[in-house]
Amino acid sequence: MSESLGCDPKTSDPTTMSLGDFYMGHDSDPLAVMPEFTRWRSDARDYHALMERRLATMVGTRTELAVGGTPHKVLNVASLDYLGLASHPEVIAAQQEALAQWGNGSAGVPLMSGMTSVHAQLQDELSAMTGKQDTLLFTSGFAAAIGLCIALLHRGDVAILDEKAHMSWMDGVRLSGAKLVTFSHNDPASLNEVLTRFNGSRRCVIIDGLYSMDGDFAPLTTLLDVADKHGVGIVVDEAHSVFADGEGGGGTTERQGEQQRVRVFMGTFSKALSMVGGFISADKALIDYLRYYSHPYVFSGALPPATVAGILKAVQLIRKDSVRRKKLIENASYMRQSLQRLGLDIGYSESWIIPIIFANRRDILFESVRQLMALGLYVAPVDYPAVPEDRVRIRIAVTAAHTREDLDEAILHIKNVVVEPMRAAGILGATRL
Repeated sequence: MSESLGCDPKTSDPTTMSLGDFYMGHDSDPLAVMPEFTRWRSDARDYHALMERRLATMVGTRTELAVGGTPHKVLNVASLDYLGLASHPEVIAAQQEALAQWGNGSAGVPLMSGMTSVHAQLQDELSAMTGKQDTLLFTSGFAAAIGLCIALLHRGDVAILDEKAHMSWMDGVRLSGAKLVTFSHNDPASLNEVLTRFNGSRRCVIIDGLYSMDGDFAPLTTLLDVADKHGVGIVVDEAHSVFADGEGGGGTTERQGEQQRVRVFMGTFSKALSMVGGFISADKALIDYLRYYSHPYVFSGALPPATVAGILKAVQLIRKDSVRRKKLIENASYMRQSLQRLGLDIGYSESWIIPIIFANRRDILFESVRQLMALGLYVAPVDYPAVPEDRVRIRIAVTAAHTREDLDEAILHIKNVVVEPMRAAGILGATRL
């Protein structure tokens, strides 16, 4: 893989193929890799060099990437450190103290080897924040989603997902053996039609509170009204909204006043808190059941106490102080309006997740990212199949720690690099789909 931030393609056009072209794998050996995939990885090394960058220092609005063994300073709009807590001194101090007190971990799964009082404190704090009776901690948000599905869904059940729900839920439903059905994004009428079609089956609905690639919120109240009419419960994935949204950090569910009607609340610590892990909050009986039937919980080691202590301190900080959330909302609004004034298509973003959509022009996308990285603006391309082939994009992540000067610098680079090629291609200010 090339170490350069700004080198031209040499052996092939990386925009002609994507990960979707190699999904089926080797034609005869499931443990082998398609030769074409390996060749693409080599030929398109400059494309792949734009992703999975090596950090040379800690995450922040101004960070450094390791390029050819040399630190390269960048303005970071690729990180999901929404509240700017990645290097908060109180969070780091809490982790250091817990490491000295509790050591590296419990050396086993929670049911067999136990957890610490810090784990219990965090669970209680999250239950209070989400308005639920109890909480279960997982090693990742992905594990929480998978664990919920395989514990509660079985063959013959129907899981009804928003068509833009996170891949973890789709994988979890498939693993459970339940039937996976989607409804049109954020569309109550479509949800009603699907629920009606599968009347008589055991059903549940799974949606995101805030959608990770488009930056739009779910209309929880209208979707809950439909689900309630059918007597079906809703699971809300608040991975990108918990801690960052809501008066007390309780996510989109709290802000829209639907903590009581949402049956299951799922969240992660890897975005707004810049930590690792996930959780599920629900009524006590359901959490107790998951404790024994959610395999990613049953068969995974407990989160390290030092990590849990850092999460706990971060949660306590954001629950008693809404300044960071208010700054995040202010920064996100400024960035959205500024990009729209440039004529860029930001879809239906209404949050701190802001896509810049390039239609199907992957060539312009990759070249734009290459140039922006060379100028010191840290962004990454989002390609098919993560998003539709005609909606490839850069995903801008605004944080509470960005200054107005940071945002203006990012906007200037985007204006100088992105606008003219998109105008020439006839996709500047394209109608949102």
